Amino acid sequence: MPSHHYNEEPVMSAQCCNHTPEPSAAQANSPRYRRILWIALVVNFAMFGIEIGAGFQSGSVSLLADAIDFFGDAANYGVTLAVLSMGLAWRARAALLKAASMLGFGVFVLGRAAWVAMQGGTPEALTMGSIGLLGLIANVAVAAMLYAYREGDANMRSVWLCSRNDAIGNLAVMLAALGVFGTGSAWPDLSVAAVMGSMAIWGGWSVMQQARRELQTTYLPPTAS
Repeated sequence: MPSHHYNEEPVMSAQCCNHTPEPSAAQANSPRYRRILWIALVVNFAMFGIEIGAGFQSGSVSLLADAIDFFGDAANYGVTLAVLSMGLAWRARAALLKAASMLGFGVFVLGRAAWVAMQGGTPEALTMGSIGLLGLIANVAVAAMLYAYREGDANMRSVWLCSRNDAIGNLAVMLAALGVFGTGSAWPDLSVAAVMGSMAIWGGWSVMQQARRELQTTYLPPTAS
């Protein structure tokens, strides 16, 4: 008789996970990884509150972009915690959701930067720099804790990419603050916001492609025996 069943275990293939080995379920659901995700969730929610206020106060689009990114990452960590103990298919579906949010964030930031460019105005460089430094410290700490899990499945990889991109984004905000201070122009801030939006789009697309490959290899078509 033909065998009609769905295989819940990942298929070992050099094509999966961007040519990296599939992590074991124990690694994805380890107590240490869960603790790191909880820490990351709390840190990101706290930084969202700080940066959203500072972004509006200073008039910085790059700070607002980073604040929204912090909020999205905190939500992503929550989703990741919810699906850690589930099969690869559910983790891949969660990664698709997170990829969509990264793409949406990128499109929003690019649109916001274009709107502010037409409206004019110069952000406050000191607030941008100081809050950017605080965010950089927070994200480097989180990224360092997640470094060992950077080459897992699409769900784990998306968590690592969020943290890495946030650290790069905070550094870029600080450079933008120097640019605003030195030129008296909003263009350094807007340029950094545009780069952050583009990074989010690229990262979201990358995670989406990997998650789709994992779903394809997880749900195998029926084979005749």
